[in-house]
Amino acid sequence: MGFRRRGRLPDEVRAAAVRAGLAFAFTVVTFVVALLASWAHTDLLTPALALMALGVFLTAWCLIDVAVSRQVAASRRRTPNSAGPLDGSRERRQRAH
Repeated sequence: MGFRRRGRLPDEVRAAAVRAGLAFAFTVVTFVVALLASWAHTDLLTPALALMALGVFLTAWCLIDVAVSRQVAASRRRTPNSAGPLDGSRERRQRAH
């Protein structure tokens, strides 16, 4: 089979992806706490919903951070000629051969 292994993500992109994963995990945990607090009819529901809203905002922010970090990393990999292809692209490999 012709599996091609993807290259390692740049450090800043990987760090942003880890932050996004942690923010998503926080949001899921606060969702579960809010759900359980709702079923138990406790006073913990209001703070849990507020933290869940904060988690959703934080997750969206981190996903935007991942997208921006990927764009910055891609622009760093470009050749000095702005019209040049990216390092790993097919077009660049065809030019090299």
